Amino acid sequence: MLDVAVLRESAEWPELDWDALALKAVTAALRHSPNADYATQAATYEIAVKLTDDDEVQSLNRSYRGKDKPTNVLSFPMVQRDLLEAMANTDDGEVLLGDIVLAAGVCAAEAAEKGIAVPDHAAHLIVHGTFHLLGYDHMIDVEAEEMEALEVQALSSIGLRNPYLDTTGDH
Repeated sequence: MLDVAVLRESAEWPELDWDALALKAVTAALRHSPNADYATQAATYEIAVKLTDDDEVQSLNRSYRGKDKPTNVLSFPMVQRDLLEAMANTDDGEVLLGDIVLAAGVCAAEAAEKGIAVPDHAAHLIVHGTFHLLGYDHMIDVEAEEMEALEVQALSSIGLRNPYLDTTGDH
């Protein structure tokens, strides 16, 4: 079973059913990962999605990554990558997969730059953050390509376009 808790802590985020959007995005990511069975197991897999402002994300980014600037999304996995497979043997209880934190201003600016709606960009960032909680990363090219391909599949399954295509013709 999957439990996605959304904390909308900044009024900068538009009024929306963020619970439904986050659940849809997390579920799409899970379905396109080797951990798809998390959504149907007896155990409860928990993910918290925090919608906050740029100042809080900048503070978290500074504290945890040594980067003193806001960023669009931060992920805080609670289960080590090598233990995720063992979770498939869990038959009950709760597993906290981790937290995903989104910055309102950065998200809105990026959405405007891409010419898409803020909720669509937020859905992409939640999918991206979920893959991080599932042990994926993009520090080296081959891992980035694998993660991006999974994101594109997950987003397509919920009707969102490939965010990695450059539609401006600049690149």
